[in-house]
Amino acid sequence: MIDLHTHTTASDGQYLPSELVRKACDAGVTVLAVTDHDTVSGLDEASREAKKAGITFVRGIELAVAWPTGEFHLLGLGLTNTSPRLCDMLIFLHEKRKERNMQIIKKMQESGFSLSYEEMLSLFPNREIGRPHFAEYLVQKNIVKTNQQAFEKYFAKGRPWYVARIGGNLDEAVQAIYDSGGIPVIAHPLSLHVSWSQFDAILDDIHERGVEGIEAYHPGARLQDCKRLEQLARAHGMFVTAGSDFHGEKIRTDRKLGHTSDGKKIDDSFYYDELLPHISNFLQVKNA
Repeated sequence: MIDLHTHTTASDGQYLPSELVRKACDAGVTVLAVTDHDTVSGLDEASREAKKAGITFVRGIELAVAWPTGEFHLLGLGLTNTSPRLCDMLIFLHEKRKERNMQIIKKMQESGFSLSYEEMLSLFPNREIGRPHFAEYLVQKNIVKTNQQAFEKYFAKGRPWYVARIGGNLDEAVQAIYDSGGIPVIAHPLSLHVSWSQFDAILDDIHERGVEGIEAYHPGARLQDCKRLEQLARAHGMFVTAGSDFHGEKIRTDRKLGHTSDGKKIDDSFYYDELLPHISNFLQVKNA
């Protein structure tokens, strides 16, 4: 059992990187990727813990990419370094995230709530602050009872405190991942919010621009849709990955380490037969 999409406290997860690795080990996960949003700050700690636990560790990241509909998240799997290009992109995304956060806090204050961004930062030090942290802040301030309620009432798209995220350029994100020794994979592709009839043209374009893999199996999709995404990936010459997108039980109760859509266990073939050969081939070409 493996997991190629997880999050830690370095971004919006519940557990410290070392804690996440130990939980994965206890759950029977043998290959683990940490893919925090727009940061690599938790990778060294997770890597050290994985070595002690005897888990194969995949250094990763999840980058926000600009997209006209829905959300485009790009996984970078198998990072060997943090290239200058990736550093520049992370700085850009951090600044755009901060601007968005300030707009959210302004909306909250204009609604009559005495809330402070500085207070929230003090509650979540050294984090890439995002909507899950705002949700937890509201729970701690007794404004809502649960994080899910905060999203449903305030932070989801169409709700009063929603602010759209500004992502990076796709071509720059792809190159930043390659420069860092990784392979680009489109995360949870249904979040693009496009019709099935549009997927062929979109995957043609994305593949031509260097995205090699598709996370076809994700707990946010029905198993039949995951299988359909896998068929599309094969038709476009792209490999397939699977992940839990685990953030922690407190944050997403429906997600479990090592499991994906419909509670399906993630078979290790998604690493050994799918991802690993592409990482190996890329590194051979890069070092030739």
